[in-house]
Amino acid sequence: MMKKKSISASKASLVFFLCQMISALDVPLDSKLLEELLQPPTITQQSPKDYIVDPRENIVIQCEAKGKPPPSFSWTRNGTHFDIDKDAQVTMKPNSGTLVINIMNGGKAEAYEGVYQCTARNERGAAISNNIVIRPSRSPLWTKERLEPNHVREGDSLVLHCRPPVGLPPPIIFWMDNAFQRLPQSERVSQGLNGDLYFSNVQPEDTREDYICYARFNHTQTIQQKQPISVKVFSMDSLNDTIAANLSDTDIYGAKPVTERQPVLLTPTGSTSTKVELRGNVLLLECIAAGLPTPVIRWIKEGGELPANRTFFENFKKTLKIIDVSEADSGNYKCIARNILGSAHHVISVTVKAAPYWITAPRNLVLSPGEDGTLICRANGNPKPDISWLANGVPIAIAPEDPSRKVDGDTIIFSHVQERSSAVYQCNASNEYGYLLANAFVNVLAEPPRILTTANKLYQVIADSPALLDCAYFGSPKPEIEWFKGVKGSILRGNEYIFHDNGTLEIPVAQKDSTGTYTCVARNELGKIQNEVHLEVKDPTMIIKQPEYKVIQRYGQVSFECIIKHDSTLLPTVIWLKDNDALPDDERFLVGKDNLTIMNVTDKDDGTYTCIVNTTLDSVSASAVLTVVARPNPPFDLELTGQLERSVELSWIPGDENNSPITNFVIEYEDGLHEPGVWHYQTEVPGTQTTVQLKLSPYVNYSFRVIAVNEIGRSQPSEPSEQYLTKSANPDENPSNVQGIGSEPDNLVITWESLKGFQSNGPGLQYKVSWRQKDVDDEWTSVIVANVSKYIVSGTPTFVPYEIKVQALNDLGYAPEPSEVIGHSGEDLPMVAPGNVQVHVINSTLAKVHWDPVPLKTVRGHLQGYKVYYWKVQSLSRRSRRHVEKKILTFKGNKTFGMLPGLEPYSSYKLNVRVVNGKGEGPASPDKVFKTPEGVPSSPSFLKITNPTLDSLTLEWGSPTHPNGVLISYILKFQPINNTHELGPLVEIRIPANESSLILKNLNYSTRYKFYFNAQTSVGSGSQITEEAVTIMDEAGILRPAVGAGTAMASRQVDIATQGWFIGLMCAVALLILILLIVCFIRRNKGGKYPVKEKEDAHADPEIQPMKEDDGTFGEYSDAEDHKPLKKGSRTPSDRTVKKEDSDDSLVDYGEGVNGQFNEDGSFIGQYSGKKEKEPAEGNESSEAPSPVNAMNSFV
Repeated sequence: MMKKKSISASKASLVFFLCQMISALDVPLDSKLLEELLQPPTITQQSPKDYIVDPRENIVIQCEAKGKPPPSFSWTRNGTHFDIDKDAQVTMKPNSGTLVINIMNGGKAEAYEGVYQCTARNERGAAISNNIVIRPSRSPLWTKERLEPNHVREGDSLVLHCRPPVGLPPPIIFWMDNAFQRLPQSERVSQGLNGDLYFSNVQPEDTREDYICYARFNHTQTIQQKQPISVKVFSMDSLNDTIAANLSDTDIYGAKPVTERQPVLLTPTGSTSTKVELRGNVLLLECIAAGLPTPVIRWIKEGGELPANRTFFENFKKTLKIIDVSEADSGNYKCIARNILGSAHHVISVTVKAAPYWITAPRNLVLSPGEDGTLICRANGNPKPDISWLANGVPIAIAPEDPSRKVDGDTIIFSHVQERSSAVYQCNASNEYGYLLANAFVNVLAEPPRILTTANKLYQVIADSPALLDCAYFGSPKPEIEWFKGVKGSILRGNEYIFHDNGTLEIPVAQKDSTGTYTCVARNELGKIQNEVHLEVKDPTMIIKQPEYKVIQRYGQVSFECIIKHDSTLLPTVIWLKDNDALPDDERFLVGKDNLTIMNVTDKDDGTYTCIVNTTLDSVSASAVLTVVARPNPPFDLELTGQLERSVELSWIPGDENNSPITNFVIEYEDGLHEPGVWHYQTEVPGTQTTVQLKLSPYVNYSFRVIAVNEIGRSQPSEPSEQYLTKSANPDENPSNVQGIGSEPDNLVITWESLKGFQSNGPGLQYKVSWRQKDVDDEWTSVIVANVSKYIVSGTPTFVPYEIKVQALNDLGYAPEPSEVIGHSGEDLPMVAPGNVQVHVINSTLAKVHWDPVPLKTVRGHLQGYKVYYWKVQSLSRRSRRHVEKKILTFKGNKTFGMLPGLEPYSSYKLNVRVVNGKGEGPASPDKVFKTPEGVPSSPSFLKITNPTLDSLTLEWGSPTHPNGVLISYILKFQPINNTHELGPLVEIRIPANESSLILKNLNYSTRYKFYFNAQTSVGSGSQITEEAVTIMDEAGILRPAVGAGTAMASRQVDIATQGWFIGLMCAVALLILILLIVCFIRRNKGGKYPVKEKEDAHADPEIQPMKEDDGTFGEYSDAEDHKPLKKGSRTPSDRTVKKEDSDDSLVDYGEGVNGQFNEDGSFIGQYSGKKEKEPAEGNESSEAPSPVNAMNSFV
């Protein structure tokens, strides 16, 4: 089954209807089609039913109609034919039925009053207009009348009647004075709906002679004026004076003073009235009352509520206005006038009638021959209207008969119509309040199919969206529509397509494979026609990177991204909006290819930014919110309330938080009396609080300001509050940080921190300083000083405790009693030295000293500790003196022992101990002598190897710089190093301590040896020194190695045989050796230096630590012909001397002050560590390759 669906209103742009009736044809509004189809007349424009014209201008009565063929027009006037050809003042516009009556050239509008009706006729029927009633407007003058002045007693009511002339239409009434100023109106004085001016009670200020009523006639644009009305109000006092002057005493009754009166209704009169209003109009009900005081009007609806949203009160609630009334608004409406003396009321019975209004108006009907149809005319009203039918402007009862037509009340039924059944029918619905007239034609047509959609029309849609392919058609009878895809495609059926009644093919979800050519075929019994259209399905436009929510601080820079993806055949345009409106015309907004950047952001940039991407087929958008945050605006409207002597309440209004919630408020104060211009922190409160109770100090002229704080920062301070001066009072507190410290042995300096200005609590701030010696039965000594912070007491004993107190006072009295503090008079140097000084030597570098503490009374001050002075007298091994350098260690507190680190072994020392107070050091204890035991010696000062021969080497050395005892011997160890870098057997020799050189014999020629050398005391062996040397080769022509270089060559002549052949052989061998040596040198120059240091490290005794640069580590050897300098810090001196610098022990790390530091128990802080070369290992180990000279020796 083919699925059909009526086209929705949203697709009305595709097809319009000429008529809409069940079983009737739909005629598209195609201009070409409409030009070809026959059509009965239709009235398109006409003048209003009640047409009031300006008598000074031409009268234009409109009547426009359309039809095919174009209709002709005729008019009736007052029910009879109006022959316009016989009236020269009347013309009809060309191709129109509009009449123009020429009044401006001598005609009179009154002569053309009447009821006019237009008829438009062609061969298919006749349509008629409404009955148009023509009436010229009128603005007559006021009739002449004599107006008497109005004399009114104060408090009485008054009505000034306007009574305007009857005009057409009725005039607009208003009251003014001679100066054309509107008279002021109020609850007491107001204008009624009839134009009269009502005074609920008159007052003396109502006296005037120019109350003028004006009537404005809008049609003629004229204003008519009534004669001025005079009003004179007499007060009770003036009225009594007038009566007394004109009457005798017996006649005077005395006018009563102004008395209050209860309300009385001036309009409407009586207790009830009626009102009839038509449905849809505006209902106006009025109540105006007299009374003193002026009554107040209230409206109610009996048995119901006043309609919401349609009820309004005007004229100071004296007029009830209900718009768009309906039958439901009928009922009794009561107005109540009330003042303090009583009330009056009036009930208005409202009846809502209704002129006829359409329920179903008849509609045009287009039928094919033989079809059926219906015209329906339904209307309602109150009373219910009568329905009557006309055919071509003639009552249907007397119209030509049509066998296909049957009238059934408000319905005409057509059966099996023929072309001659075409006509225009009129439906008239009328009651006593008006009528409705509607034209509806029946047009019977026989037409072959026509397709109105343009051939080969191209449709482009986005994938996954509906595709609507038009096939607008017309034919009578109505054609059947079929759709095909492709040139030879089959008819389209199934749920994937929707076929609309107007011929449109809908593909609900178009896909890429929906692209192609579609054919629409329309056929009826009179013919067949087809049309092709083309469909292209495009990829949708997408925003693949949408703008994101941003929070930015004021004056910052922000960027929104909008990156899109689209079909390559579509050209997108990107538009940015702010709050659904165009971006501001501001150079700060920079629109890029795929972003929007806002420079120097301000508060007004806050909002929603939308990126809209448009193509010819689709549109997508994405939005993001920009929130501009900033420090809050300062609070304002600071107010002080609840002022008391010691407190006040401060309130304020927060400023704009600028999109970042206020977290807290900081309250600051200024003391205009003591520190004007200086603001101090007072307190702070949470951001939700806008009042705070503040504690105050006496004698302060306070001003407060508030600072708002949010996550961005602090606001500017608010404007200062009003000033508030608190009363003076006694000081609440005393000075702080009271101290007593003597600056001299015979004084006591009392100091304190003075009170700040606002702490004084009043004028005349002073201090009462009191002191007395502690633990002595003395009276307090007091003195009052000015506002200072120090007082010196002279003539005190040395370093005795004092009780001290400082009390504040001002002109109003003293502060509370202060607390006492303990101070001391001035210190003097200690009197005695520590006694019983003992030294216990722990080892050769550390000793412990003990002493007895001095009596505290002899310290004469605060005990700070003890100082130990010690110095080296001489070395016991050398018996030689040197410059004495004293060292000092300080031990804090009441210590009685301490450690002396960093001593030199086998030395004689002296020391003494002194006590220390705040004034200085006391006398020294007697010098104490102590000696340190022997220790291991330092390494020999140098080791030099000289005079190398084939089998011997000479060793020379220097004694240790620090023997640290009595040397008993030297230990020499050495071992050979072969060509494969292996170590040979280790030989050890003990040498007497008094020797300084040694010749080693019976060595192998051309062999490298490594030597280890150190000294010994009775305690043990010291650090060793190492060196290497080479014996020379057993051949001639070889240079002796330079001392320490390891590559220098020595020359030694060897006895040669005298035979010639031997001499020649030796020359050949020497030449070959020379060539090989040259080759070796060349390769050496290309390959770099020979790393002797690495060889040493590789072949060193595993127990011997390699020496660092400062310890004389060997560097790299270079060839004899390579005169490049040795690496810095890596060479042994040429005399093969190894030197080690003297190093004095330092006590910086062991005591306090400049010389060192101890723990509180006197123990030494830190640890001693020394590096000692391990003993050389026995046996052979791998070593570096020998030098080129050794290589040559091995080769030979």
